[in-house]
Amino acid sequence: MPNQKGFPFILLHTVDSTNNYAMGMVHEGMAQHGAAVFSREQTKGRGQRNRHWISETGMNIALSVILEINDQFSASRMFLLSKAMALAAARFFNRYTTETAFIKWPNDIYLRDRKAGGILIENILKGNAWKFSIAGVGLNINQDAFGELATKAISLYNISGKKEDPEVLARQLHEDLMFYFQLLVQQPEEVTSAYDALLYKKGEMIRFKKQSQVFEARVVSVTDFGELVVQHAVEEKFSVGEVAWVL
Repeated sequence: MPNQKGFPFILLHTVDSTNNYAMGMVHEGMAQHGAAVFSREQTKGRGQRNRHWISETGMNIALSVILEINDQFSASRMFLLSKAMALAAARFFNRYTTETAFIKWPNDIYLRDRKAGGILIENILKGNAWKFSIAGVGLNINQDAFGELATKAISLYNISGKKEDPEVLARQLHEDLMFYFQLLVQQPEEVTSAYDALLYKKGEMIRFKKQSQVFEARVVSVTDFGELVVQHAVEEKFSVGEVAWVL
């Protein structure tokens, strides 16, 4: 069934990973730009760097969107797409709560200093040409208990006290993701500016860890190549995975 903008919306009851399902569609030649895959349950949801994304069945959003790139962007600037998708997810939360959702570099959505969601983007290249991306978004909607992650995770319900229909919200998120993708195509500088405005802990002194060294630096910005820019004695840039937050 298509969403209101005419993009296909595939509804599944259970799947190993919505990103895997969408990736399979691309490899089988069945992909359509803007198609979304939503599942009420993921048995092997994934986050960045092969981490597991754990979500209670039927409680949250697990959504993947197929994006046909076809050289609209340079492959060296793939992080621009991550910025657009994270911006869409953060502003989606801001639609349903008066509190501000922030984007924690590189790919997490934070509310009240706790993780409310994450982004996983997987790219398909042919030679050096960037052809497709699968933008996977996992957002905590109705889940109330997070076990050992109770002090680190949060849901929309924890803030609003109101249960929502994850499928209805996923359809809205689908539209938001496509809106910000189109904005990226037309006005990438606006995406970058809006992303920076929601950058988690921007302007604050934060501790980071690089290998065994812990240091303190002020969060400045994130480049279009995905590097975190910080300022301490000097300005430095760090690639994804090079440093970790110490919060």
